[in-house]
Amino acid sequence: MDNLIKQIKREVELKFVRSQGPGGQNVNKTNSAVQLRWNILSSEAISEIQRSLLNIKLKNYLSSEGDLILKTSESRDQKQNIEISLEKLEELIRKALVRPKKRIKTKPTRGSKERRLQGKKIHSEKKQNRRV
Repeated sequence: MDNLIKQIKREVELKFVRSQGPGGQNVNKTNSAVQLRWNILSSEAISEIQRSLLNIKLKNYLSSEGDLILKTSESRDQKQNIEISLEKLEELIRKALVRPKKRIKTKPTRGSKERRLQGKKIHSEKKQNRRV
């Protein structure tokens, strides 16, 4: 998985844009926000199965061209924003590529059936006592 993340990080395009919000006089001069772009459709780092999984699970982050776009402006420092956006990308990919375990159907145990019936009996008796 780590090798996959390294390959993906090589394919990422970083664009620097002006950050919104407070920053004083410096805010209008520096491009400290980072816009990270990674095209899932043309990526050579992932397989077709992984591509389809990412398309399904990350559809809210994808553009119509298949670009995954993340904008980070949490810090006033460009380098920190780059690190934050790469960490976000890594976390998104790790979560999206995890396959949930297949559920194994089980039957209720004898004890759980008896407890359920006992609870129903107590509840029924409670209701019967209110009628009298």
